[in-house]
Amino acid sequence: MASSSSTLVLSTLFSSHPHQTLNPNKNKSPFSSHTKRPFSSLTLKVSTFVKPKQPPPFHSPHNHQIRLSRQFRAYITVRDGADDGGGGDGDGNEQPVVGEDSAEFILSKQKISSWVYFTAILGSVLFILNVAWIDNSTGFGKPFVDAVSELSDSKEVVMLILILIFAIFHSGLASLRDTGEKLIGERAYRVLFAGTSLPLAVSTVVYFINHRYDGVQLWELKNAFGIHEFVWLSNFISFLFLYPSTFNLLEVAAVDKPKMHLWETGIMRITRHPQLVGQVIWCLAHTIWIGNSVAVAASVGLIGHHLFGAWNGDRRLAVRHGEAFEVVKKRTSIIPFAAILDGRQKLPKDYYKEFIRLPYLSITVLTLGAYFAHPLMQAASFRLHW
Repeated sequence: MASSSSTLVLSTLFSSHPHQTLNPNKNKSPFSSHTKRPFSSLTLKVSTFVKPKQPPPFHSPHNHQIRLSRQFRAYITVRDGADDGGGGDGDGNEQPVVGEDSAEFILSKQKISSWVYFTAILGSVLFILNVAWIDNSTGFGKPFVDAVSELSDSKEVVMLILILIFAIFHSGLASLRDTGEKLIGERAYRVLFAGTSLPLAVSTVVYFINHRYDGVQLWELKNAFGIHEFVWLSNFISFLFLYPSTFNLLEVAAVDKPKMHLWETGIMRITRHPQLVGQVIWCLAHTIWIGNSVAVAASVGLIGHHLFGAWNGDRRLAVRHGEAFEVVKKRTSIIPFAAILDGRQKLPKDYYKEFIRLPYLSITVLTLGAYFAHPLMQAASFRLHW
């Protein structure tokens, strides 16, 4: 099983004018303010509209502009003729993409200097985190955990309080993101967000690792047939859901300007809130394996936080992306596969290609690495005596 530390720490590092070109990276609705339907769903007469000979593929991030006159231009998305309900074009073709292509990694667009900056920033952050928070001789991590522990003799209650404190700061700062970015800029706000959330996440993770067996034992299934394989596989799958919003590590480290993305491909076709689904799978797997009251308390706290995060995330995306988000919301679901089964989500024929990408490979390698590094992480947490 991948450790809880990997789960929580990684999860903390997360009406246009008719003369404007549709760009899903911009904070504007891709639809004209004069119509409720996407322009791509309108049918134009041949006398006024010439369709490109080769329409772009569904995953293209670019939109094509066709000049009809000096006063009028038509803008199309990646496919023509789809109805505004997201049901395809009536001929079995897949849906046009309104949001962004998740997990896209184009090697030719990468700059060596950006990754050098990323490595330097990551090293600096880890050094500061160790000195200012983790190291018991210099940091504030132990005094913080000790202060929370004095609030109750119950390990379950302390576990819930630590998660609550983390949730308040993490979700609170996320909710204030629009205002904060206007005041201090995107990069500075990302530093503030990560600098506040990361230490609180580390404290919560370390406390869980050190006290995961201190609660009341409710069941014991470790020796049951197939339980280890089931828990290991569930935990592995959970990581594929957990991190679609951290695919762009350069934005996480504020090397690139952080953006609020409206993802639509890959894992997002299965569930609109993969981090919630991944957290639920991870919590259930660890609770089944540990089987005590501390594990139950941690799972209740984490799942509750992610349920709120799903609601809050939808609210923020609706404010930022407007009608584009409403289209994505209509043809996706929170419950995995629900939109696919009821026909609202049309999978492309080559859907599997949306997962054969470097970010998913990286997550796979990190998940396996975290599993084999369990003894090292447990020993490091124990030495802190939090």
